[in-house]
Amino acid sequence: MKKVLLAILAILVVFFALVYLSTSSTKEATATCVVENEQDLKNINFKDFDSVLVAPSALYEGNELKNMMQGHNYRKAWSTPIKVPVVFLDTLKNGLEVTDEGGGMQTHSLKLKAKNGIIYTLRSVNKDPEPLIPEVAKNLGLENIITDGISGQHPFGAILAAALADKAGVLHTHPVMYFVPKQKRLGKYTDDYGNKLYLLEYETESDKNWTSIPHAHEIAETDDLIELKLKLRNKLHIDKRSFIRARLFDMLIGDWDRHAKQWGWVMQQKADSVTAYPLPADRDNAFFSVDGLIPNIITNKNVKPLIRPFQKTIDYMPGLVYPGDVYFLRNTPEADFTAESEILQKRLSDQAIEESFQVLPQQVRKLDEKDISEKIKSRRDQLKKYALEFKEIIDERDTVTKTLKGTDDLEIPQSLRKCFECLENDAEN
Repeated sequence: MKKVLLAILAILVVFFALVYLSTSSTKEATATCVVENEQDLKNINFKDFDSVLVAPSALYEGNELKNMMQGHNYRKAWSTPIKVPVVFLDTLKNGLEVTDEGGGMQTHSLKLKAKNGIIYTLRSVNKDPEPLIPEVAKNLGLENIITDGISGQHPFGAILAAALADKAGVLHTHPVMYFVPKQKRLGKYTDDYGNKLYLLEYETESDKNWTSIPHAHEIAETDDLIELKLKLRNKLHIDKRSFIRARLFDMLIGDWDRHAKQWGWVMQQKADSVTAYPLPADRDNAFFSVDGLIPNIITNKNVKPLIRPFQKTIDYMPGLVYPGDVYFLRNTPEADFTAESEILQKRLSDQAIEESFQVLPQQVRKLDEKDISEKIKSRRDQLKKYALEFKEIIDERDTVTKTLKGTDDLEIPQSLRKCFECLENDAEN
C-alpha cells in the first residue's frame, strides 16, 4: 500500500510540475495585435495604408509541452498574419460616432451610431480573460490556464459562422474584421481601443430594421421582448420554428455559449399581432476546440458541463440545453424539431459548407478547413437524432424557476417567469 501511495504522489508531483512548466511560456494576461512592419507602431501613419498585415495575437504560441498539457487548439490561426482593411470611423459607413462602451466578461467593445440611426458594435478580436480568472488561480500562479483557454476560440469563428448561417437560413449580425488605428473619432477611448483588430457588426437592439425580415419595426433584446409580452400578451409570439433552427445550428457549429443575453429579436408586425424572430449574436465560442490534458479535464461533463468542446459528435446534450430553450420551446411539437433538422441537413450540403469557407483568409483556411468541416458534416449527419434529444431534455426539465440572464430586474408575474407562453393561461389574464 505504501508503494502505491508513493507512486500516486510521484505522478501528482510530475503532473503539477508539467502544469507549471506549460503555463510559464506566457506571462501576460492579454496581448495586442502585432503589425508586421519594420517601423515602430507609434510612428506609422495609417492614413497612408488601406490595409495592414496583422496577426490576431502572438500570445498563444506554444511549444510541445504546452501543446501536450494545454492543447494545440487554434494557436496557428491566432499567430498567422493576415491582410486586414484599415478603417477610420469618420468615413466608415459614411461616418460613425461612438455612443457608449460595452462588452462582456472577455470582449471589449464600443457601440457606434451611423447617420441613418443604425447601431453597430465594434468588438475586440483578442479577448481579455482577466475577469474570469479566479483568485485561487492567481494565488497559485496558474492564470495562464485561463488565459490560454482563449486559444480554443477561433479568431475568425464569427465570420465563418455568419457565412454558414446564410446557407442555413439563420439570421446573424454580419461581422466584418477591421484594423482600427488610434484616431480622433475614438475620443477618450483611443488609447485603450486604438491600433487593434476588431469585428464590426450590427447591434441586436435597434429602432431600424437592417435584417431580411420584412415589415419589422424593431429589434429588441430578450429582456425587452419579455416586457413587451406582458403588454401585448397573446398578440405577441416568437417564431418557434426559427428558434429551433437557430439552436440546432448552434449545435452544428459547436457554439455552447447561448444564454439569453446572446439573442436579439426581430419584431415583425402582422395585422394586429407581432411575431418575434430570433437573432443570434456573439459567436466567440463557435467551433470551440480544445485538446491537451488540462482542457480535457476541465471540459469533462462532470467538471464543466456547460463548456462543450467542438468534436465530431455531441458528447453531452444536457450541457447544451439552456433555460431559454425551456422557456421559449416548452410544449413545442416534436415534428417541428424533426422538420428543422431536415431543413438544415438539406441546406448545409457538403458543397454549401465548402463554399462558406471562402470567407476565411487563405492562410487560415488551409490551417483549419479540413478539421472544422469534417466536424460540421458529422454533426449534420446525426442532426435528427440530436434534435430529438434536444426536444426530450426540454420536456424533461421543469419550467424555468430562475430568471433568464439579463432579466433579473424585470417586474413580471410569476407565470411569465416560467415560460413565454405561460402568461396566456394565467388567471390574471
